[in-house]
Amino acid sequence: MSKQVAIVTLGCPKNQVDSEVMTGWISEKYVVVQKPEQADIIVVNTCTFIDSAKEESVDTILEMAQYKQEGHCQTLLAAGCLAQRYGDELMADIPELDGILGTGNLAEILEVIEEAQNHKTKHVNQEAPQFIYNEIMPRQRFSPNHYAYVKVAEGCDNFCTYCVIPKVRGHFRSRTEESILREVQQMAKEGVKEILLIAQDTTRYGKDLYGEFRLPSLIRKVAEIKGIEWIRLMYCYPDLFTDELIQVMKETPKVCRYIDLPLQHADNQILKEMNRRGTSEESEELIQKLRQAMPDIRIRTTMITGFPGETEEQFANLLAFVKRVRFDRLGAFAYSQEESTPAAQREDQIPLEVREKRRDDLMQLQQEIALECQQRWIGKTLKVLVEEKLPDGRFLGRTEGDAPEIDGSVYINSSLELEIGEFSQVKIHEADSYDLMGDVVP
Repeated sequence: MSKQVAIVTLGCPKNQVDSEVMTGWISEKYVVVQKPEQADIIVVNTCTFIDSAKEESVDTILEMAQYKQEGHCQTLLAAGCLAQRYGDELMADIPELDGILGTGNLAEILEVIEEAQNHKTKHVNQEAPQFIYNEIMPRQRFSPNHYAYVKVAEGCDNFCTYCVIPKVRGHFRSRTEESILREVQQMAKEGVKEILLIAQDTTRYGKDLYGEFRLPSLIRKVAEIKGIEWIRLMYCYPDLFTDELIQVMKETPKVCRYIDLPLQHADNQILKEMNRRGTSEESEELIQKLRQAMPDIRIRTTMITGFPGETEEQFANLLAFVKRVRFDRLGAFAYSQEESTPAAQREDQIPLEVREKRRDDLMQLQQEIALECQQRWIGKTLKVLVEEKLPDGRFLGRTEGDAPEIDGSVYINSSLELEIGEFSQVKIHEADSYDLMGDVVP
């Protein structure tokens, strides 16, 4: 009888895709189960983006280690970004760990599982990872049938001074357009309606492979695939956001009126010290262009508070920018001092309590802005992707302005039975900072 394997995934959707690909390979030889307490072999796919992500990864490995002592588990592996970065330390500090798999070694997952059942093993390339998945590799998607993440590239070349991603993910490398389109075509045949295009820097897609930015071309071709109704763009850097891309978004009805622009800050000196290209004025001009082209677009961003040396005045500049621009969605992180990054070496670190206080102040401001932004949908009828039936009889769904798992939802009243994974027209009658409430339009 085949042994049972469970994968526990932490971190971002890009990590989720990695787990889905590993699951595809694993299922060729083992039985994949959802619950780790039932598994003979557990793989924890870790994250190392910020301190809290590292802590969650270590805590999860330790939690899974309990199943070796008290449950079925015989073999425990750590994969992903934390394993790539701290493989030796993890093996030394957590004796229950039997194997380590780096981000560039995903294709070796079966080999690592085999070895780890007999002796401790580590598959990590210390040089920049080169692995890139394609549509030929087996993949078992974790997301519901109606949406899927499509990773268009791996790695990052931005080298922001606070970030370790280029170290753990390698240089930016695009998939071929043909590979992506074949994958999306197959997904459409399987009933996928929403495609989320993701990478560390999605706007850079194609530059390394074709010598030009090919995201606009890719969007046009994905939009031609029958069955795909929504195309959502995530992780788009502002400095590479071209007028052509805006025009393609405007002209392509299938592209969600939604964009994720991780700006990180709005004080130009801080942006320079972060090694972020462009200025706050250029970002504001881009946002104005997006809103002029698509008045109903929802714009999401992320900001970092308490970067080394950030003064009260510079933080005030960030607050003033957020007040002025009025993002529909905003997430904030207190700066995390990541080992071996240039920012971590600086002596002008901001005390943790100040970083967190500034984050909380920013999020309080954003909550007020988000509530006001949400009110504009009251009285309007929106296209909603139905995702779940709630115990109280209502349905839960998303508009094109809501990315799965990170943005809000629509609570739908309906006397009719709605089909999960299908679209409904919903008239909105109430809104809070995150969610909308409405009635289905027959």
